[in-house]
Amino acid sequence: MQTDDVRQDLADRYPPIADHALVGDGETAALVGLDARVAWACLPRFDSPAVFASLLDADRGGRWDLPVRDLRSSRQHYLPGSAVLVTELTTGTGTLRVTDALLLDGALQPRTSSATGALGRLLEVVHGTVDVRSELRGRDGATVEGSAVPLPGGGDRALHLSSSRDTDRGHVLGAGDRWALTLSWTDEPLDLDPDTLAEALQRTDTAWRDWSAGVRFDGAHADLVLRSAITLKLCDHHASGAVVAAPTSSLPEAVGGERNWDYRFTWVRDAAYTVYALRRIGMVEESDAFLDWVLDAATREDARPDVLYTLDGTFPQDEVEDEEFEGYRGSGPVRWGNGASGQLQHDVYGEILDCAYQHVRHGGTLTDARWDRLEHLGRLAERHHLTPDQGIWEIRDAGRPFTYSVAMCQVAFDRLARLAELSGRADRAAHWRALADDVRADLVDRAWSEEDGCFTEHLDQPGTLDASLLALPLRRVVDAADPRMVATVDAVARKLSPGGGLLYRYLHADSPDGLEGNEGAFVLCSFWWVDNLVQSGRVQEARELFESLAARVNHVGLLAEQVDPTTGEFLGNFPQAFSHIGLISSAVLLARAEADGL
Repeated sequence: MQTDDVRQDLADRYPPIADHALVGDGETAALVGLDARVAWACLPRFDSPAVFASLLDADRGGRWDLPVRDLRSSRQHYLPGSAVLVTELTTGTGTLRVTDALLLDGALQPRTSSATGALGRLLEVVHGTVDVRSELRGRDGATVEGSAVPLPGGGDRALHLSSSRDTDRGHVLGAGDRWALTLSWTDEPLDLDPDTLAEALQRTDTAWRDWSAGVRFDGAHADLVLRSAITLKLCDHHASGAVVAAPTSSLPEAVGGERNWDYRFTWVRDAAYTVYALRRIGMVEESDAFLDWVLDAATREDARPDVLYTLDGTFPQDEVEDEEFEGYRGSGPVRWGNGASGQLQHDVYGEILDCAYQHVRHGGTLTDARWDRLEHLGRLAERHHLTPDQGIWEIRDAGRPFTYSVAMCQVAFDRLARLAELSGRADRAAHWRALADDVRADLVDRAWSEEDGCFTEHLDQPGTLDASLLALPLRRVVDAADPRMVATVDAVARKLSPGGGLLYRYLHADSPDGLEGNEGAFVLCSFWWVDNLVQSGRVQEARELFESLAARVNHVGLLAEQVDPTTGEFLGNFPQAFSHIGLISSAVLLARAEADGL
């Protein structure tokens, strides 16, 4: 157990998760702190070994610092409509502006090789003088200078650091002085002087602004919706169309706890929510690419589809614990890979079928071969929909008959019926429609508890409740205005909310998950709460809740997976794509309600 002194020492060595911004290029991403430290980067891809991981071990994790003498304050912002980041460090003698980006040659598009990439850092003194140096250390603690340094797990690939000034010492820069630093993973160093780096940063900014001009939303908090869209694009692997759940691993769901997971993969569950949110705001190309990726990955084999996949659509490596890293603020173990990959989670059938339905509904083709594979998934769901599984929250305990899992199997049957109707397969449509109706009726009957006055977490088990029930109206299983659903929303708010508009996924005392300790409030669940309120006509309540959530974004508009309800600190992997998907969906629903005069 950590003593007060140990906790304070760890807090001093590890900045808040919220004190970071994200830069990326569609192959990988990096976290840059308010102090201009690059604290996280896996190179050359999201799922590559970590080169910088000081968030997981302040001493051994690797980092790129720009320490200045006599730092007084700092602030950070993105350029408008862009993922180019500006950090301003104010000292007792002047102000230094650091502009960071993973450089783009042109428009946002897949690179010809993931081995090619560069992080550019342009330092410029705005006024006064600033004493600054560059300190770059890899994961093994080795200082990276101008010579090539092997890229962890990269074979013959190497990291190259080029600099327009000597990196062996610090420099006192005066107003207008510039310093160009470029870290590249290429066959040859990318050696840029201040002028050429400034031009490269301008091209990168232009590429982002050109892309973000296609985002369509003019409702309340349009700035946060745009920033969420850019953040999702930063989590988008352009070459494959996959979207990583988060670009980080093992940032804890509770400081000092063991709930630390690797999120640098793509969950099938996220897909349907993601493509729906993206399409709503004009990100059609990304939506279609993700749909294609999901359907290809999940329907290429006759076996049961996996829960999550690598960027290439393959099964992740086995989950391993890193014995070298202490974890964020002592939150071990640090994990690479994700053991949830092999779990039984029956909701995956509905997620895939919903993706397929969206694909065809928006003009995609449905070949006989793909129909056969999709119907095979439906038969698997028919066979297993009442058998216990680990559920949407991926418990590491014995399986249970989760209401959400059964509901998503019902979604699978419903979407197969709709697909059959759209494609002229009337006989199959009748079969799947009858099954969908029967399963829905059985679900509603067995999940409803007269004793509790709400739907329950598990079939035939009164007294259990979890926030995944809020997703039932969002997947068209139960209408949001159904009195039983309204009662369930209120029950979730009473039992699972610690206040402040936040919601726990479930209470561990009531719903054991096989792990020790607790966790924070799950951000996405609060947005599901907003959506339910809007769809049931309680629009003013929804607006107030949304406003409270919008106020929780960090200084550059990013959200983590979870929030500590006591302190408001971010927890879990960051930034979390699902949280930003929730923000977009809720903002769109509220804007439509506003347009309807509600």
